[in-house]
Amino acid sequence: MSAGLRAAFLGTTYGTAQERFRLKERRRPAPSWARGPWAIVTAWNPGAARALQATNAQDAADLLARVRAGGFSPLPAHNGEGQWREEALLIPGAQLSQAVAWGNDFGQAAVLWGTGARVALVWLDGAGKVAGLERFWAGRVVGAGADG
Repeated sequence: MSAGLRAAFLGTTYGTAQERFRLKERRRPAPSWARGPWAIVTAWNPGAARALQATNAQDAADLLARVRAGGFSPLPAHNGEGQWREEALLIPGAQLSQAVAWGNDFGQAAVLWGTGARVALVWLDGAGKVAGLERFWAGRVVGAGADG
């Protein structure tokens, strides 16, 4: 992973439209949904390269179908804002191995996997394995970009 890609992941927001968070070094108030295991996975822009809107939409629909087929009830989420906003799924109850598999299958550079307020930025190698893991706290974003 490049320094620029890492900076992008660390500098963005994640979560549902109602409750966003940033990756924080210190414990902060977390979103209310951050209980038990959970994952945030997207199918958009594989390999951190822009894909066509139609391709992203089809890949997102395929990811949603796969997650639901696994017995999960995902919530709509998104990663980032503005031109790099990517539709994603917040998947309560997901295990790390499932998040890694979904992310790798859809060509993602990383996924988020959490337990309560603790969250890992899980870097993927594109060959079905974890390339690295960084631990953070899910720090709720309050208002327009102010940290909670």
